[in-house]
Amino acid sequence: MQGEAAVLALGAAGFFGLALVLTQFGLRHAAPVPGAAISVTTTAATFVAASPLLVDWTAAAVPAVLVFAAVGSLFPATVTMLTFRANQRLGPHVAGALGNLAPLFAVLLAAILLGEVPGPWQAVGIVVVLAGATTLVLGSSGSLGVAAWTAMLLPLAAALIRGAVQPVVKIGFETWADPFAAATIGYLVSAAVMLVTVTARGEVAVIRASRSGCLWFAAVGLCNGAAVVTMYAALARGPVALVAPLVASYPLATLAFGAILLRSARIGGRVALGVAVTVAGVALLLATR
Repeated sequence: MQGEAAVLALGAAGFFGLALVLTQFGLRHAAPVPGAAISVTTTAATFVAASPLLVDWTAAAVPAVLVFAAVGSLFPATVTMLTFRANQRLGPHVAGALGNLAPLFAVLLAAILLGEVPGPWQAVGIVVVLAGATTLVLGSSGSLGVAAWTAMLLPLAAALIRGAVQPVVKIGFETWADPFAAATIGYLVSAAVMLVTVTARGEVAVIRASRSGCLWFAAVGLCNGAAVVTMYAALARGPVALVAPLVASYPLATLAFGAILLRSARIGGRVALGVAVTVAGVALLLATR
């Protein structure tokens, strides 16, 4: 089961990395909040359409539904808005830097809420993954000004929410272990949050006016949706201490897709070191699962 969890977690990292790069294209046509609304509502509609085939709603448990809905009030809606804003101000590589603190929050809460305490070598693997991914991100970002350092609070807040979500979702899985149902319920609540937000801000017309933005952010939403489902599937099969750091290796995917789609990768000494350290950390986690 933990082998499957590792593969799914790495798949989630790939989808998160691709979504972060595609966001750059969407931000050329729409602002972060309307873009997040397009992204989240598109994915919610897709999940609802697919749910009759993929979810056994007769097995639904009220405690799990409440947990998944509570998660949806913050994730992915709030995290998406924070990430898009950070992406706009910092770029996809720097936006991923503080996002790598998510496993620290996830593992700490998992130890408190679920009793999932990582072993010594797992702890080393987590630290190595975080160190490698952060080195990779900062090595490809260049120098940062004061405004950029202030903007780093955005991905830091997103990391806190994303980290907290993982052990909380596992609590829901104790009564209804259905990753697709968890994602569908969470996205429905998040879509409602986003629609209220853009209506209150008077930005509905912006969404309608930007056809290109709609297409790009719809693609981003589907990538993020696939990432969330695979991450939840990984959490249903393995401990947070394994899943969270593997998902946090997504800067590797961001670098790869950025090189292909944005032609933005700088393969300097620090980037090469970051790649090597991250891969070593992933290998250590897989060897000690």
